[in-house]
Amino acid sequence: MARLTSLLVASLALLSGVAHAGELTVYTALEADLLPVYKKSFEEQNPGITIRWVRDSTGIITAKLLAEKDNPQADVVLGTAATSLQVLDAEGMLEGYAPKGLDKIDLRFVSKDTPPTWIGTNAWAAALCVNTVEMKKRDLPIPTSWADLAKPEYKGLVVMPNPASSGTGFLDVSSWLQMWGDEKGWAYMDALHQNIATYTHSGSKPCTLAASGEYPIGISFAFRAARVINQGAPVVAIVPTEGVGWDVEASAIIKGTPNEADARKLIDWAVSDAAMQIYAKNYAILGNPAMEETIKNIPADIKAKLIKNDFEWAASHRAAILEEWQKRFGSKSEPKG
Repeated sequence: MARLTSLLVASLALLSGVAHAGELTVYTALEADLLPVYKKSFEEQNPGITIRWVRDSTGIITAKLLAEKDNPQADVVLGTAATSLQVLDAEGMLEGYAPKGLDKIDLRFVSKDTPPTWIGTNAWAAALCVNTVEMKKRDLPIPTSWADLAKPEYKGLVVMPNPASSGTGFLDVSSWLQMWGDEKGWAYMDALHQNIATYTHSGSKPCTLAASGEYPIGISFAFRAARVINQGAPVVAIVPTEGVGWDVEASAIIKGTPNEADARKLIDWAVSDAAMQIYAKNYAILGNPAMEETIKNIPADIKAKLIKNDFEWAASHRAAILEEWQKRFGSKSEPKG
């Protein structure tokens, strides 16, 4: 009978999403191939605490967290766009915490609350992945600007992420509206839409498609561009001359988590030197700039091309931007897998 009771309690806990001591449920939009590295580093430094990942693209993670607002299932959000965490913060869903090592972090990577409700660890920026072999076959020049991408010769050759499901897609749309204003920004997207083959649900997929040659031009981000080049793909990474959008991979504790003590340890780790050393292998821009390293094939001018990004503006206008974008361009979005 005792064993039956234990099994019943365990089953009820699973069904109700009750947290298990020593296990953190972590929602993340971090690149899937890096998750084992992060998990190993944290768990080695915090024996007795394990991470259970729930991984998806930024838009999906954000929507899931908002849907669970009254019954949170996550303890921590790790590595999701700061603009998305700003939306959750406005809903009162994040627990403030000042982690150890906060004084080393660039203030642009920290929420304005005291204590901060989210903290960024690294940033990613837009870049084009262009397949040089495919462009040569078509006798087309390599585009170097956003304006180039809207030219008729690139019709059907460009792929970009859907901003509703991809943080990279949203930073593109947000940056165009911030750089050029509403009228010119939407006019640009109308023109670009004529050349778009499809909108993907992943920010890295356009670069992967460019690398394979399926679509020769992908609007993606610099880290993914460097990765496919380093793997031998005939791709060049382009930073558009007008400037590029960027966002911060940020982390936060979900308010009301029963595992707050362990959650704080994960945030401590996320901004630690040990974690920064891992980020530095893949990202050129870190929350702790003293830990940055040179990344092979990341465009050298990427930091100089970052626009002045207003995270609060982007977050407060996010819903309206996505509604308008979907109305205009959603018909070309790829089916959800």
